[in-house]
Amino acid sequence: MFNIDLPKPTSPPENSEKRVFMNDANWDKIAIYLVGNQQRFRENIIIPRTVGPIQIKTNEEKRIERVMESCTFKSFCSCCIGYLLGGAIGWFSASVNPSLTSIEKPQTVREMVREIGSTASSYAKNFAVVGCVFTAIECTIESYRGKNDWKNSAYAGGLTGGIIGLRAGVKAGLFGAAGFAAFSTAIEYYMNHRS
Repeated sequence: MFNIDLPKPTSPPENSEKRVFMNDANWDKIAIYLVGNQQRFRENIIIPRTVGPIQIKTNEEKRIERVMESCTFKSFCSCCIGYLLGGAIGWFSASVNPSLTSIEKPQTVREMVREIGSTASSYAKNFAVVGCVFTAIECTIESYRGKNDWKNSAYAGGLTGGIIGLRAGVKAGLFGAAGFAAFSTAIEYYMNHRS
């Protein structure tokens, strides 16, 4: 149909410079030389490139991390912190308890200290048990699911509230499960989304 006459390529004059074209492999080598790899190699370990100096953990550091991330250690710490917090709350609530300040029967200082001590001890034990049970269940659920999200707290709160509430009956166990699950989910949401 249409005949288009294209100019025929001419050979470059012999005195002009010959142009050199590079293939992709050569460009890649130049880019790696100028920019550098995104990974650095050390023996048989590939270490991602970071801004600061790289610190490789020693075996002792890894062992300590494993112990501190274990469910047993977390439960023990939660038990101790719960005991201290419960003791402080119990001491405060016993000191403002109206039965201690009644006018009908004046109490001695020894009786007041004994009463405050028993109330604080009761609160401390309860908080320690709740903290230990909740943390153990949450850590176990997190290990089983392999995720760290709000559902772990909700499930752990439901199981903890149900277990503690079952001492008073099935109905109390169900209410305890629902209440504790809602409370632990709200706390988890607040801790993750506060600004």
